[in-house]
Amino acid sequence: MTKADLIDKMAKDAGISKAAAGKALDALLEGVVKTVKKGGKVALVGFGTFSLGKRKARTGRNPQTGAAIKIPARKVPKFSSGKSFKDAVK
Repeated sequence: MTKADLIDKMAKDAGISKAAAGKALDALLEGVVKTVKKGGKVALVGFGTFSLGKRKARTGRNPQTGAAIKIPARKVPKFSSGKSFKDAVK
């Protein structure tokens, strides 16, 4: 399902225009990104939790040459699905 497909479904199910559904989806995504970027968590009960994870710096290997390379530490987004979501997709 693409973003456009999701907007169509939201508009149909909620009985609103596609423009309103698009704005609502964009606002939701923007809110999640801003909160997680600041180090916060967004918990949607039954669906899941978006949070910020951290990866330590490590040494890797270039697969073509076999040479060791340094992989820097970085922040990564994490998602943990909620129980209701897990149960729904079994």
